[in-house]
Amino acid sequence: MDLNEIRKERERWLGWKNIAPLRQALDELEEVESKLLLGDVVKVVGDYPDKEQIHNTAKMMMPWRKGPFDIFGTVIESEWQSFKKYNLLRPFFSLKGKKVADIGCNNGYYMFRFLEDSPKKLVGFDPSPLFRTQFDFIEKFAKTGIVYEMLGVEHAEFYEDKFDVIFCLGVLYHRSDPVTMLKQLYRALEKEGEVFLDTFYIEGDEEMALCPRSSYSKIPNIYFVPTIKALEHWCLRAGFSEFEVLRTSVTTPDEQRKTEWIEGESLENFLDPSDPTKTVEGYPAPRRVYVRLMKKRKEKR
Repeated sequence: MDLNEIRKERERWLGWKNIAPLRQALDELEEVESKLLLGDVVKVVGDYPDKEQIHNTAKMMMPWRKGPFDIFGTVIESEWQSFKKYNLLRPFFSLKGKKVADIGCNNGYYMFRFLEDSPKKLVGFDPSPLFRTQFDFIEKFAKTGIVYEMLGVEHAEFYEDKFDVIFCLGVLYHRSDPVTMLKQLYRALEKEGEVFLDTFYIEGDEEMALCPRSSYSKIPNIYFVPTIKALEHWCLRAGFSEFEVLRTSVTTPDEQRKTEWIEGESLENFLDPSDPTKTVEGYPAPRRVYVRLMKKRKEKR
């Protein structure tokens, strides 16, 4: 697989008619001295001469799904309070000196937070030209050196580096062949690498999965919502030697909600108004399971 050819093709996506005005606005921003502050809100601070320009540029790049960010005083209240997921996972990983990938990285919120741990290299994979543009907006001032690739999970195993740690958060349920995706993650790892994964799940002790007819929580590209036991079997079939459940959680309107920085609906619109334990389609409301998968070196005989 020639990743350079794929990169060139994906870079052309940044010239799409709905993205080109955003790129132009990004190019018109001045270079100024600034500093990146890491915390639940990822902040860029400094003396930018035209705060309205920053605000208007950020507004052009809606919807903002992950965050929040504060760019020279413009507070971007994203749909997701992403720090809740980050803080949930934080006790379980150590990235110092490691090569780290975030697959499905969106605008890079988690990668900016990973900088707190001093990884050797950070690479984000996401084919969305909008999310890449949001990342470039922040990185223009943050200047972190994070690598953002407009590539998908299917390209990770062919990447120039193998990774010590891969984060793949909220991606698996979008794939029509989840075991194949898990194998792709496995092959993208170093010999003793690990994957941090989160996905929707349904309760139950059997090895089974919900297969939505047309949508789940109004999301059309949700294919399988497994029990935890079914998810474990998928991961073992993909080659992982260890499957560890870290946490489970129920998605609440405190974590995912409609703000002025998104367009359209959010969680409150996806649940049955008379019974929030169900989606509007009548399925169990979203629950997430967070797991760590280990790829261990095979013992020599």
